[in-house]
Amino acid sequence: MTVITLGRGGSVRTGPETPRTSRPGTIGLDFRAVGRSAAFFDLDKTVIAKSSALAFGRPFYRDGLITRRDVVKSAYAQLMFRLGGTDEQTMARTRDYLATLCKGWQVEQVRQIVAETLHELINPYVYAEAAALIEEHQAAGRDVVLVSASGEEMVRPIGALLGVTDVIATRMAVEDGRYSGKVEFYAAGPSKVDAVGELATARGYDLADSYAYSDSYSDRPLLECVGHPTVVNPDRALRRLAVENSWPVLEFRHPVPLGRRLRERPAVPVAAAALGVGVGVAIGIAWYGRHRRAKIAPVA
Repeated sequence: MTVITLGRGGSVRTGPETPRTSRPGTIGLDFRAVGRSAAFFDLDKTVIAKSSALAFGRPFYRDGLITRRDVVKSAYAQLMFRLGGTDEQTMARTRDYLATLCKGWQVEQVRQIVAETLHELINPYVYAEAAALIEEHQAAGRDVVLVSASGEEMVRPIGALLGVTDVIATRMAVEDGRYSGKVEFYAAGPSKVDAVGELATARGYDLADSYAYSDSYSDRPLLECVGHPTVVNPDRALRRLAVENSWPVLEFRHPVPLGRRLRERPAVPVAAAALGVGVGVAIGIAWYGRHRRAKIAPVA
C-alpha cells in the first residue's frame, strides 16, 4: 500500500510507487459527472480540522450562553458521540443534551456570534485538500452538500465560506425568536441518510453515481448509501470498515485560511496525502497552495 505525504518544503514522499497526478489544479480523480449527482461532505475533521460546535464554545461562554461546566460537558458529549455515535441511546442522549443546553438562547444572538467569529475560529482550519476536492466536484457539475450534526446556524455560514449553499444540519425548534428546547431534526446516523434520500428524490440525484466523505464510523450509513464512499482521516473503526470494503482513504493534513490558499493558487502544485485501500496504489490529489502547515491555536 502506498502512502503519499508532504515533506518539508513541499517535497513529496511516497511508498514504493508514486501515482500520477492530473493537470495542475485538479485532484487526479475521475470526477466526470454522469447524469445528475452530488457529493456529500461531513464537516468536522473532514472539511475542517476541528469540531465546529466546540469551536464556538469560547464566544458562547464569553457572551454568557454557556458556563465552564457546559464547555466541559459539551466536549465530553462530543467525544462520546464520536466513540459510539451509531448507538441509538448515545445519539438520543447527545440530542437531548443539545436541546437542553440551547433552550432559551436567542436565535439572532447565536447567528451574530457565528458571523463575528467565523473567520477567526473556522476559516484558518479548513483543510486545503478538502477545499480543492469540493472545487473539483463543483467543476464536474456535481452539487456539493455539507452534512453535519452541528446546528444549521453554524453549518450554513461555514458552507458559504466554502462556496457551498446546500447543507443538511441539525435544526432546533424556535418559539418567539428563542430555541424552545426541542429538536426538529437531528442530523446524525440514519437520519442523515433519510435527509440525503429526500434531497436526492427532490433533485433527481443518482446516489449510485454520488460521492460521500466522512471521518467517523457513525457516518457508516451515509457512506453506504452512495456509490462512491471515501473516508477521510478515519477513526479506527471506520478505517477497518474501509479496508474491508476497499474504500479509498484520504489523509488531510494541511489546514490553511481559504483566502490565502486562493490568493496563492498560482504557486507550485503539491500532492495531498492520500492512500488507496485494497488496490496497492494510492490515488493522487493535486492542489495549489502554500505547503507549510498553519499553526493551530487551542480553543478554550
